[in-house]
Amino acid sequence: MLVLVGIATALMVAWPARAAATTLFPASIALPAGFYPEGIATGRGLDFYVGSLYGGAIYKGELLTGRGRVFASGVSGRTVAGLKFDHRSGLLWGVGFDTAGGRAFVFDGSSGRRVAEIPIPGAFPASFPNDLAVTEDAVYVTDSPRNMIWSIPLDRHGRPAGPARAIPLTGDFTLVAGTNLNGIAATESGRELIAVHSALGVLYRIDPRTGSATTIDLGGAGVPRGDGIVLDGKTLYVVQNFLNQVSVVSLDRRLARGRVSEVITSDRLRVPSTAAQFLNSLYVVNARFDVALPPFLGGQPMSIDYNVVRLRP
Repeated sequence: MLVLVGIATALMVAWPARAAATTLFPASIALPAGFYPEGIATGRGLDFYVGSLYGGAIYKGELLTGRGRVFASGVSGRTVAGLKFDHRSGLLWGVGFDTAGGRAFVFDGSSGRRVAEIPIPGAFPASFPNDLAVTEDAVYVTDSPRNMIWSIPLDRHGRPAGPARAIPLTGDFTLVAGTNLNGIAATESGRELIAVHSALGVLYRIDPRTGSATTIDLGGAGVPRGDGIVLDGKTLYVVQNFLNQVSVVSLDRRLARGRVSEVITSDRLRVPSTAAQFLNSLYVVNARFDVALPPFLGGQPMSIDYNVVRLRP
């Protein structure tokens, strides 16, 4: 209810000054040319954030108008992939690496000031911290080339409270060459995690206490090229990058089985990487990996256009 009241207030304030020149909640939001986006997160109110694979800059914008700016500058050699915003602390978490190795980068969601930097042992390409999930007491990070996830403890205020700890994956998890675990999400209780295996196109339910991974039975279906994921209750949205689609998976109460109930496609999807949810819309980042690989993967910097598109599931 408070969220709806806040949105209504924002619309009433914004309408007189902006309506004539601005489409409210635009279907496409432009990002800076050559930004190399990957991760996206929604913040407080109408804020959203997008991270850059080239320099690790953070772009902050407003969903109502699509306007925004780079509010945390990048640094040569840094990469920011996955992003999550913690509403309890107001902190924005990003994961990736710099010239010294894997990192979790923590920013103040209001000012863009970097407030912490937590090492994640390992160096690219043997290690690639790719995405993360924030719970009440920890942040969990996928490491795509390896058979582990990482846990970073949080204090009662949601601030980092210790070093990253490796959690080896067991059970049904299978390590292959290429991108293994990618997108990750936590259940509302934080007692279970869901992650997608990009190369195998399968979903796992993971016990964060033990690292035991159990395959979620999709009845013979799969989610190949799965990248970022969004969990909304028992509905899971899986962004499938080079397939230019988002699969909607309906999960059972125990997260043991699921059914691909819908596949969202659009000619506005251009190799999407990740998504974030706001009310009944998904905001999806077009990473355009088919056109311009980020420099750390051997690509050449290019000033091509990037955007975020709004989809209605």
